[in-house]
Amino acid sequence: MPTNNQIKNALTIDVEDYFQVSAFAPYIERDQWDSRECRVERNMDRILALLDSKGVKATFFTLGWIAERYPQVVRRIVTGGHELASHGYGHQRASDLSEADFFADVSRAKQLLEDLSGQVVKGYRAPSFSIGTGNLWAFDCLERAGYRYSSSIYPIQHDHYGMPDAPRFAHQVRRTLLEVPVTTANLLGRNLPASGGGYFRLMPYPLSRWLLRRVNQRDMQSAIFYFHPWEIDADQPRVAGINFKSRFRHYLNLDKMEGRLSRLLDDFRWGRMDEVFLAGTAAESQSQPSSLVGLVAK
Repeated sequence: MPTNNQIKNALTIDVEDYFQVSAFAPYIERDQWDSRECRVERNMDRILALLDSKGVKATFFTLGWIAERYPQVVRRIVTGGHELASHGYGHQRASDLSEADFFADVSRAKQLLEDLSGQVVKGYRAPSFSIGTGNLWAFDCLERAGYRYSSSIYPIQHDHYGMPDAPRFAHQVRRTLLEVPVTTANLLGRNLPASGGGYFRLMPYPLSRWLLRRVNQRDMQSAIFYFHPWEIDADQPRVAGINFKSRFRHYLNLDKMEGRLSRLLDDFRWGRMDEVFLAGTAAESQSQPSSLVGLVAK
C-alpha cells in the first residue's frame, strides 16, 4: 500500500459555461444558450496553461454541447495529454430524464467526443451528480453505452444532489462499470464535502487542504477534486433576477479561485481519472475501442 505522500489524486474539470449551471435553469431557457456570451474557450486556455506550468494532467468531463461548438477545446485537451471524458450532451440532470432519453444523451455525447478526439471516451459524470437511489438504472445505460467508469455520486446531504449512504470510494456498480464517488472526509460519522466547486471557494484554503490530506493519510485513498472553467472567471456576465442563495453560491470568491488552485496543485500529487482509478480494474480490461464503437452505434 502506498504511503500518503505517494498517493496520486485525480484532478477533474467539468467543462460547461456559466449559463449552463443547473441553479440557473429557472432563469435561463435552454433556447437562449446560443445567444449568451460563451466564455469557456478563454477560461479553458487559462486552465490548460496553469496545468502545463505545474506539469499536471487532468480529466475534463466535457459537455457535448460545448464540444460541438468549440472543437478546438477538445483538441487542446487531448494534445495536452489530458483525459477527455463525458459530461453528457445537454447538461440535463439524469434524474430529470427517462431511461431512454438518458441513454440517448450519454450515447450522443460519447460518440461526438470520440469523433472529435479520435480517442475512446471511458468516463462520465452526471450533471449536478444526479445519479441516486431513484435512478440507479442510469448505470445500466452507461455500461450499455460503453463507458467504463462514472463519477456521478457525491456521498453527502445537499439540497440539489447527494447520496449520503453511498460508498465513499471507488466500487464496481456493474460488471464493466466502476463508480468513483466525489471525495468526502468522514468526521464523527458524517461525510463532509472535501472536493471542489463552491465548497472550495467557500472554505478557507487550509481547511480544504486538511480535508484532502485526511483522506490521503487516514483512509489511504486517492481523492478527486473538481471545478468548472467559469469558476476562475470573476468577470463573467452577471445573471439578473436570481435568488440570493444561487447568487451567493455561484459568485463567491471567483477572484480567489485561480490562486487557490495554484496552491492546490503544488500541495498534492495529481493525475487523470483513468490513470488513478481505472488501471488494472475489470472495467479497464474490458475496454476495447472496437467494441465501444459498436455499442454507441446501436
